[in-house]
Amino acid sequence: MARRIAGSSRSRAGSRLASSPASPLAPKEITPRLHVVAPWGARMRLDAYLSQYVGEHSRSEWRRLLDAGSVMLNGQMTKPATRLSAGDRLALLPIAPHAVLEPDPTIPVDVLYEDEVLVVINKPTGLVVHPAPGHENGTLVHGLLARFPELRDPSGQMRPGIVHRLDKDTSGLMIVAKTTEAVGTLQRQMQQGRIRKRYRLLVAGTIEEEQGIIDVPIGRDRFNRQRMAVRPDGRPARTEFRVLDRLPGYTYVDAGLPTGRTHQLRVHFTHIGHPVAGDQTYGRRRGPAGLRRQFVHSRELTLTPPKSGKERTFAVELPTDLASVLLTLQAERGVAGRRASL
Repeated sequence: MARRIAGSSRSRAGSRLASSPASPLAPKEITPRLHVVAPWGARMRLDAYLSQYVGEHSRSEWRRLLDAGSVMLNGQMTKPATRLSAGDRLALLPIAPHAVLEPDPTIPVDVLYEDEVLVVINKPTGLVVHPAPGHENGTLVHGLLARFPELRDPSGQMRPGIVHRLDKDTSGLMIVAKTTEAVGTLQRQMQQGRIRKRYRLLVAGTIEEEQGIIDVPIGRDRFNRQRMAVRPDGRPARTEFRVLDRLPGYTYVDAGLPTGRTHQLRVHFTHIGHPVAGDQTYGRRRGPAGLRRQFVHSRELTLTPPKSGKERTFAVELPTDLASVLLTLQAERGVAGRRASL
């Protein structure tokens, strides 16, 4: 038996297009800030002069910006150790926040696939994807910049190469693009539904149907801006799911996302009365024994790499922490079954 839960949305195709983020390929007018080297700056190293007299960044940060081409000397790219002369003209290009991030090689980056313009990674749980208030350091972006220095695009944003995002406590497959053009191509694939994502979840309670569709719009919660909620005026959101296993107090589910709204799976399953196990924001705070985070895993990803043009599917199994929770629940079911048969 299949289940379908639908809702209304006032959104129209035109309004969705109007509110969509601009394509990374759209031309941007970049106006540099000009600075003339003062007489007392003569014979100083460029990086030392910038940190002492221009300020805004540390000397090491200015070195990284010079390497990224964000500072021009007399119309030319140059090196941090270049000695200045009075009257030299510096052009300081607008600097994206991520351009001064310190690459961190200690952040794990588990690469499953890589070509000239694309990387598919397996993100561990507990890792924030990009810097945000409260998480300025130790993010996946810091690790990516150490592993792939070419991601340092000074005209971009604080999430270089990130095509889509996973929550901190969600593990599994993610796409990272190495070039601005690849970001644009992959985002268009996503908007056209050509990138298919499947997740594994454990949700509270027993879902009686074998499969179902949750088709209700999602928007920002009116009372808590940190949360999302089902709203009639929200953006269209559709989740397709099938039941994999029924366990004591829980249901193990495979879910696909034709759309990709923030917290979509967590909001949708809470909406139908089956919140994700271990979800501290939308669900019951207590999960099954041994579960230390929300049970959401990005299991499978199908996309067309821009370089080859041939569709590929990637898959990664449940990490040990989630697999052990399933095994424990399956063992409990076995004990209960044996008791019932006595």
